[in-house]
Amino acid sequence: MKILLIDIEVAPNTAHVWGIFDQNISINQLLESSYTLCYAAKWYGESKIMFDSIQKSGKQKMLDSVHKLLDEADAIVHYNGSRFDIPILHKEFLLSGMPPPAPSKQIDLLQVARRQFRFVSNKLDYVAQALGLGGKTEHEGHTLWVKCMNDDRKAWKIMEEYNKNDVVLLEKVYDKFKGWIKHHPNHNAYSAHSCCPNCGSNKLQKRGTAITTTRHYQRFQCQQCGTWSRAAKAEQLSKESVISI
Repeated sequence: MKILLIDIEVAPNTAHVWGIFDQNISINQLLESSYTLCYAAKWYGESKIMFDSIQKSGKQKMLDSVHKLLDEADAIVHYNGSRFDIPILHKEFLLSGMPPPAPSKQIDLLQVARRQFRFVSNKLDYVAQALGLGGKTEHEGHTLWVKCMNDDRKAWKIMEEYNKNDVVLLEKVYDKFKGWIKHHPNHNAYSAHSCCPNCGSNKLQKRGTAITTTRHYQRFQCQQCGTWSRAAKAEQLSKESVISI
C-alpha cells in the first residue's frame, strides 16, 4: 500500500476591518482569500521529504506536483486534513481547472486523537511532545507567513524547515497511533499473504476468539503495532449452542 503523509501551509485571508474583536467580516471587505503557500510530503517508510511552494515553482507547477502525489496514493495521512488540507487542495485544483485526483483512503490523525484518547490538547505539537517524539519547529508566528507572502527568502527557508518537520512528526505520531486506528485501510487487500490490517506485519499472535451471535473467529494481535484483528473465515456454531432469546 502506498501511504502518503502530507501537510500544507496556507496564506491567511486579507480584509478591511474596523476592529480586532468579534468582527463580522462581509465578502465585500475581503481583499484576498486564502491560498496554498507550500506543501511537504513523504511516502511512508521512505526517507525523502518532498517540498514545493509558490515561491519555488510557481502556483501551477506546485499544484501539479501535489496533485500527482495524491493521484498515486492508496491512503493519505494528515492531521485535520479531512477538514483543512484536503478540501483546500481540492478547491485549488477546481479553481485551476484540474480534474479530481484518484480516490484514496483518508487517515486523519486528529480524528484518532479525539476519538481514542483524551489529551489535554489535541494539537500536533502537544501530542507529539506528550509521546516523546519532539515538537514543531519554532518560528516567529504570523509574521513568518506575511514575510513569505512578500517573498522574503530567509522566511521561506524557515517555512520549508517548519513544513518538512511537521511531516516528520506526522509519521512518528502515525506509528504510535497505528494500533489504535479503527477502520484503517486494510493491508490484506494489497498483500498475497495474511498480515496485520493496520501495518502489514506478518507477526500475528493468536489471542483467543472473537464471537458474534452465531459465529466465532480466530482472533489475532499484531506484535509490531498492537492492532487486534480476526480471521476472515468464520466457523458456524453448532445448532445445540444457538439459543433463542
